[in-house]
Amino acid sequence: MLTEKAPGDAAQEIWREVARPAADRVADLLARMTLEEKVAQLGSAWVASSPDPGAEVAPHQYEFAEPTIDWAKVVQHGLGQLTRPYGTAPIEPAEGARWLLRRQAEIVEASRFGIPALVHEECLVGFMTWRATVFPTPLAWGATFDPALIERMATHIGATMRSAGVHQGLAPVLDVVRDARWGRTEETIGEDPYLVSTVGSAYVRGLQQAGVIATLKHFAGYSASRAGRNFGPVAVGHRELADVLLPPFELALREGAGSVMHSYAEIDGVPTASDVRMLTEVLRDEFGFTGTVVADYFGVSFLETLHGVAADSAAAAALALTAGVDVELPATRCYGEPLRDAVRSGTVPETLIDRAAARVLRQKIDLGLLDRPDAPAAVDFDTADGRDLARLVAEESVVLLANDGTLPLKATRIALVGPYADDPAAMLGCYSFPAHHGLHADPGVEVRTLRTVLPEELPGVVFTDDPADADLCVAVVGDTSGLFGRGTSGEGCDVEDLTLPGDQDRFLQELLDTGTPVVLVLLTGRPYALGAYADRCAAIVQAFLPGEEGASAVAGVLSGRVNPSGRLPIGIPRHPGGQAAAYLGPQLAHRTGVSSVDPTPLYAFGHGLAYTSFEWNTIPAEPTELATHEPISVTLTVTNSGDRPGAEIVQLYLHDPVAQVTRPVQRLVGYARVPLEAGQTTRVSFRFHPDLAAFTGRDGRRIVEPGDLELRLAASSTDIRATIPLRLTGPEREVGHDRVMVADVTLKVG
Repeated sequence: MLTEKAPGDAAQEIWREVARPAADRVADLLARMTLEEKVAQLGSAWVASSPDPGAEVAPHQYEFAEPTIDWAKVVQHGLGQLTRPYGTAPIEPAEGARWLLRRQAEIVEASRFGIPALVHEECLVGFMTWRATVFPTPLAWGATFDPALIERMATHIGATMRSAGVHQGLAPVLDVVRDARWGRTEETIGEDPYLVSTVGSAYVRGLQQAGVIATLKHFAGYSASRAGRNFGPVAVGHRELADVLLPPFELALREGAGSVMHSYAEIDGVPTASDVRMLTEVLRDEFGFTGTVVADYFGVSFLETLHGVAADSAAAAALALTAGVDVELPATRCYGEPLRDAVRSGTVPETLIDRAAARVLRQKIDLGLLDRPDAPAAVDFDTADGRDLARLVAEESVVLLANDGTLPLKATRIALVGPYADDPAAMLGCYSFPAHHGLHADPGVEVRTLRTVLPEELPGVVFTDDPADADLCVAVVGDTSGLFGRGTSGEGCDVEDLTLPGDQDRFLQELLDTGTPVVLVLLTGRPYALGAYADRCAAIVQAFLPGEEGASAVAGVLSGRVNPSGRLPIGIPRHPGGQAAAYLGPQLAHRTGVSSVDPTPLYAFGHGLAYTSFEWNTIPAEPTELATHEPISVTLTVTNSGDRPGAEIVQLYLHDPVAQVTRPVQRLVGYARVPLEAGQTTRVSFRFHPDLAAFTGRDGRRIVEPGDLELRLAASSTDIRATIPLRLTGPEREVGHDRVMVADVTLKVG
């Protein structure tokens, strides 16, 4: 136990000296704090800034929330975090800023050391507060294949949050989709770990350069639950964990992500919140993480109530703290008096309190919270710049799945029909403020629909509701995103199969039977099976909950103002049932002669069409034989041979035909978004390092194995344009967490 010091002479108080190393300041401050003061830094408070916190949204969580709290008692020894002062209930920005300023002043006044609380908010599709810009959902980020744009978006989101006095954002989600029936599929970036890694890391860069701590979710394995059920048990082997589910976290941690949120999952019977191996040995000892691990909401309590590995709240606190959970969110239930008493009784070593408190205090010092006032400002959370950026992300994310030449629209009389033709809910992900709180009637921002936007986009067209009275029909189907059964997509909204929700499947069949050509528009949070009617549609457009500017983006694609450039971050299934299978599988995971079930997707990962054509010309790679540590450049030229500007997504896949363990038939190891004017040519070069061929071998080590490989340049995972055979020579080579994880890409016009 550290020796306590009185605040004493200011000249001796190293923790006050801004020029001192942060580690010295933390050590001095810890030595002066009582046990109660240190424990207080590990807790949080969820105090609504409005009288109606929306407690009915997630009853199984809110059962732990106190309807009223003794605020003076909560902050008497300080406070670690304030939970969602803006995002808990509808509140005007100026009012929220005043409320937060007042609460922070009370926390500082109550603390002997004047330490403010760190403030966190959700920010998966933008700052999750009323009247803030709603950006496209992460599945749409993946569809852009444009990390630079996602970084810009995150920088904007972070700057808005920081101006409001928020320090930490609970995003991005780095779970790799393993079963699209999982309700939280919409929150993920896709089914490929390379895409999730690169796009997710870009979000981290953007958020943190704006001064907001990024929180990586959900560490780890959460998306691999059995049957795609939320909170479901996870049964993955070490290899799947190491080679598929963990790499996105590895790469994001290299970007300096300051926080990690543990998963609700239990892997092979061990809940992550109590897993020393995951939260300490892997995350800290292997990956070198030095930031804070925060609990997913009520995750510490769930060790007692849902997982059954703790007898009471004190035991749950002991398990979580020992494993490496530093901060209990969203409120203090286990890390308060139960934890303090466990230390007093000798059940929990005080050194574990000191370990966690040191991490929390270091973060507050790094943010400058101990050194300067942090006054939130009342600002516009939905600026013109923000909407423009939301529109650009949405436009780049729309995927044209199929087109018989009907698009861009040329008809003069169009029937605009479907349950989501005039429903703003179809644009919004579950972590947007309106969807999260069920406030679709008043989302706080303008969310337009295709019913209002498409006539503006096509002013010379007559629109009708009657397919029989039209040359063409635009049918809009999709999802209403929500929480825990209050939607058809979103957290806790898992499904049994991938049939379109409700009666939409029947609606489409009847519509197609009219004989009027149908352009199908999907506004969804997950891929749905389209095999029953894909061949009967004139065109199919997929948008993944594209945000408040989504209608403009989709209308732009339909009219031709926007040349579609989105590519699928996850395959579209042909059949709603059967076995769920990502493209990222070994040979036996695909179509075989030994099973009657064919999991081949209708539209594959990476697929997407455009209104222009692209010609590829591959330049031979030299040499084709190289050592297991030597990089090689793969180069091609891409020409826009059409008559309008567009963007091609060049994808690089790796095929490893023979290895000591089964490998994916192919997996993404590089990509480039290549914008081209009509007639323009660009030279695209990938620098492939053999580290990108590494995998976890039989003995559990990550290795680069000598032997034959094949690089595939492709327009999708099934549209291979060129193959480059390679032979790796020399001894087997072990690689660690400093390995090359991203292929360098250069673009040269002309």
